[in-house]
Amino acid sequence: MITAHLPSGYILARATGCPRSVYPFALLGSVLPDFDMFWFHLVDMRAFHHHKYWVHAPGFWIMVAVATLVALKLCVAKHTRFPVIIAACTFYGAIFVHLILDSLAGSIMWLWPFSDQLYVLVDVPSRYENWVLSFLLHWTFLAELMVWSIAVFLYLGRKRESKINVR
Repeated sequence: MITAHLPSGYILARATGCPRSVYPFALLGSVLPDFDMFWFHLVDMRAFHHHKYWVHAPGFWIMVAVATLVALKLCVAKHTRFPVIIAACTFYGAIFVHLILDSLAGSIMWLWPFSDQLYVLVDVPSRYENWVLSFLLHWTFLAELMVWSIAVFLYLGRKRESKINVR
């Protein structure tokens, strides 16, 4: 996936019915694994596939999520006004949606830490000099367009509902 991660976070937030105050956590989680692109380009100078970094390893996020959720459950007051546990679950859920989407035409280390093998559902051949063009003109890009379409449909539906409720 190239462009569909952010709208997938919005879809997750809407689909789970979480409070609007939690939406930023879904949006951040949906793009967080790709923050490794800064390191990939600026430090490693594209030495190896950025999906080999720990932020694209589901096993890493499982360990972090379990530790975070246990700590939150033990430390956070039960009657806090902000839904901290819901925000954390939505955040980590969005990260896993990101990894699932990347598995379509990207590749993910699903068995890490036991193996650093990358797994992908569909191999996108390098038909063009620019790798982005190879992805944009491959049939799997239709999945990205579908994610965007669903997100826009949900967003416009919410706008329409709010106009109806105002009247």
